[in-house]
Amino acid sequence: MHRDDSRTSQLRERLNAVRLRIGKAAAAAGRTTAPQLIVVSKFHPAEDVRRLASLGVLDFGENRDQEATEKSGLLGDLPLRWHFVGQLQSNKAKSVVRYAHAVHSVDRPQIAGALAKAVAAQLEGSSRDPLKCFIQVNLDDHPQGHRGGALPADVGSLADHLAELEGLELAGLMAVAPLGGDPRKAFAKLAGISASLTSVHPQATGISAGMSQDLEAAIEFGATHLRIGSDILGSRPALG
Repeated sequence: MHRDDSRTSQLRERLNAVRLRIGKAAAAAGRTTAPQLIVVSKFHPAEDVRRLASLGVLDFGENRDQEATEKSGLLGDLPLRWHFVGQLQSNKAKSVVRYAHAVHSVDRPQIAGALAKAVAAQLEGSSRDPLKCFIQVNLDDHPQGHRGGALPADVGSLADHLAELEGLELAGLMAVAPLGGDPRKAFAKLAGISASLTSVHPQATGISAGMSQDLEAAIEFGATHLRIGSDILGSRPALG
């Protein structure tokens, strides 16, 4: 049984503070339901995930397959939902679908195809729910913005392709506000792209946007999923 130690108390305080921010932002935006909180647990130990699970958190984000594989294995006794939020290479698809409830970083047809192939192979030996897939959109004004993602002009064709693949569910869009830019402007742009997407794919209503520093702006412009790390877990632990 997990003990209520000082780290758990610290996480409870941080989690409550973030939930309060989310509630206030949702109320200010006139929203009746708050976005889903995904705690990004990268670089933090599995024991912190276990502590947060004891506080009611079930959704966790990871951006490195090796770390996610290890944690999901250590925490297999808990009913957690793992969200892969990092850049994904095709050769990692088979590994990612073993634990992922959702992938938030589909940015090109090759990744969608690799995920579909991996899910199909997995379904040969067992059953699983469709893999929820968010298309990552590049909101940088420069096409080669280092945040990654599909260009807005390419979202429609990528969505059409993804929606046709068995075993995958087109969940919506994901984006990161450009560094140094106005997050409200970025998330307003994302909301417009989402509106265009849902006019063709009505089920793809998800908007995965907003991190510790800009969650209020994301909520204002319709985020359905928030990816919060440092404001709950604190700074990255020292290595070594």
